[in-house]
Amino acid sequence: MSRIKLAIVQSPLVWQQPEANCQQLAEHMDSAAGADLYVLPEMFTTGFSMNAEQIAEPMHGPTTRWLLQQSALRNAAVCGSVAIRAAGGVVNRLLFATPDGQLQYYDKRHLFRMGNEHQHYQAGTQRVVVEYLGWRFCLQVCYDLRFPVFARNRQDYDALIYVANWPASRRQVWRTLLQARALENQVAVIGCNRIGSDDNGLEYSGDSLVVDHLGVLLADGADGRDAVLQAELDLSIQQQFQQKFPAYLDADAFSLSGVFDG
Repeated sequence: MSRIKLAIVQSPLVWQQPEANCQQLAEHMDSAAGADLYVLPEMFTTGFSMNAEQIAEPMHGPTTRWLLQQSALRNAAVCGSVAIRAAGGVVNRLLFATPDGQLQYYDKRHLFRMGNEHQHYQAGTQRVVVEYLGWRFCLQVCYDLRFPVFARNRQDYDALIYVANWPASRRQVWRTLLQARALENQVAVIGCNRIGSDDNGLEYSGDSLVVDHLGVLLADGADGRDAVLQAELDLSIQQQFQQKFPAYLDADAFSLSGVFDG
């Protein structure tokens, strides 16, 4: 499948109230029927809370069940991150549910130390690429955006997904780096950020973006509205450009132990 329809949910989040957030996010998805992939913000059930032990759910808890139900109901993939209890502690886990009942996940590797995330959550160790409808999506969470080596395309993915609670005070950084990741990797980039305010006193401007492989904005939530941004990507056009302008052939070889294989 070359074309894929996206729905990026740019919404406020109710502080640490999963049921209320799931209800409003479902209503948002209802307003954008027919998408192939719905993207929800980081920690979409709670907001960016450091009350890790209080808010964390088991891997097969109510939120993962809700995601799978939403995916089956809409016959579409649905993804977003949640605080999940894992073997070594709580992780900020980006869940990717598909209508066949599969649930894949990526644990946020770069924890936001300026917000003390590293003191409350366990860092992930692996980069994760999931396949859906002929597309390969590399999953990333918020602060990961600042680390281009981790997101480097080794021709093993077709699009990057970033889910975030990225504050309005650094909105230009968010917007610039999303476009930079698209240009340097020659792939589409999907960035989903929340709006509103949280109990940490932080304001969020949204600025959710869908950027194509040329850095062109296909959808832009700069107005900060509570909305669902929609866009369509065409993999064949992206692949044609990569063949015409194969900059990746001149990339420097390197490896990161525990993240990339040799």
